[in-house]
Amino acid sequence: MVFSSAFSRREFFTEAFGGFGALALTSLFAEGARSAPEDPLAPKKPHFAPKAKSVIFLFMAGGPSHIDTFDPKPLLNKLHGQERPAEFGEAKYQFVQKGAKLLGSARKFAKHGKSGIEVSDLFPHTAKCIDDIAVVRSCHCDKVVHSAAQYELFSGRVVPGFPSMASWVVYGLGSESRSLPSYVVMPDPHGALEAGQPMYSNGFLPAVYQPTMLGSGPRPIRNLELPPGVTPEERQKTVKLIRALNEVNDAEDDEFAARIRSYDLAFKMQTEAPELFDLTKEKKETLDLYGVGTKPTDDYGRRCLLARRLVEKGVRFVVVVSGGGPGNLQWDAHKDIEENHKRMAGQTDKPVAGLLTDLKRCGLLDSTLVVWGGEFGRSPEAQDGVGRDHHNLGFTMWLAGGGIKGGQAVGATDAIGLRAVEEPYHVRDVHTTMLHQLGLDQEQLTFPHLGRRERLTLVEGKVIKGIV
Repeated sequence: MVFSSAFSRREFFTEAFGGFGALALTSLFAEGARSAPEDPLAPKKPHFAPKAKSVIFLFMAGGPSHIDTFDPKPLLNKLHGQERPAEFGEAKYQFVQKGAKLLGSARKFAKHGKSGIEVSDLFPHTAKCIDDIAVVRSCHCDKVVHSAAQYELFSGRVVPGFPSMASWVVYGLGSESRSLPSYVVMPDPHGALEAGQPMYSNGFLPAVYQPTMLGSGPRPIRNLELPPGVTPEERQKTVKLIRALNEVNDAEDDEFAARIRSYDLAFKMQTEAPELFDLTKEKKETLDLYGVGTKPTDDYGRRCLLARRLVEKGVRFVVVVSGGGPGNLQWDAHKDIEENHKRMAGQTDKPVAGLLTDLKRCGLLDSTLVVWGGEFGRSPEAQDGVGRDHHNLGFTMWLAGGGIKGGQAVGATDAIGLRAVEEPYHVRDVHTTMLHQLGLDQEQLTFPHLGRRERLTLVEGKVIKGIV
């Protein structure tokens, strides 16, 4: 074998030039692949076959009274004006003092539907839909103050900083719409709640899973239309320039990435979504079904109708809040349970029933899980004679659609509505059931945070098997 003489340095670099170029090109391709990550909002496969694709949470902020709505207690009425018998045990309240007298309910309950479930006369419209509803009468949570209970209802924790259930759902499933937000919150126009916006937040999940907050009234999104004289092509160029400038600053930063996507989403909504938010094109029959255009149902009816339109277009999770601002503007009936609940139910009963009816006739109820409830219930004891205090030991929530078996009531509180005693379900069990209907396993839906894999349901939750 004959070996050629050694190359000079100049000859070596001349011969190797093509190889170095290939290495450089490979590196550039790899860098390009790193700078174009997969879309975190792209639809993802669930862990198992789902029953539901989306969720509408009808949040009755402030705490509706279970014993005046879906959980009749005849014995409480018989004991009206007396102190709570010792055999029912103790309860910690925020304002009710020891020795307070029991307060019977002035509401009339009647059986409805083929199922014969008893519903208060506060909800004559919802009662007509009871065969599609599963009433859970044995819910409970850990805290008796609004902020902590609201955090727990949304995130499974009693402190802020953890992702909301909706952020977890979008993290697990992505979004089915490219021109609309994946997660929408429609607050009450009267103002903020005790836990504030952090209860809806993405917490430690990437910023792309944060909510989009809408306004109220005929124009829930300001500046949705393009400005006069600005064409879609011109607006698109603006968005491309903003995206390029942001990517130059820091393409790897989570907040920058979320901001870039928000500009892209805003542009898509300006070009594709204005018709979605224009309710004037709905049939009068549909508007009347929700109570749009009449008081006191107009505002909540608009938001419930918009919730249906959003899930119809692929939005994954919608929260429609009833109650906002100080105390009595919520379901927070400290002073007068009758005045407060008649007013709040009057605003929401017809829109809620309209939503269930409309989803069903549109063929969307099977794929949309509807959840109704507040952060806790109200006390069997009277506060100042005619009001009810916060109550976390036993209260009612209900679920419908999305594979839920309607026309049944599960669990029970004791004879005066003080404590969940039969099949008690923590709010994390409601979370677990929601994830289950969406095809998500609570043990697989995790995210690394501070050295551990966090999940929505803390250590564990159980599916409410009687209703799925």
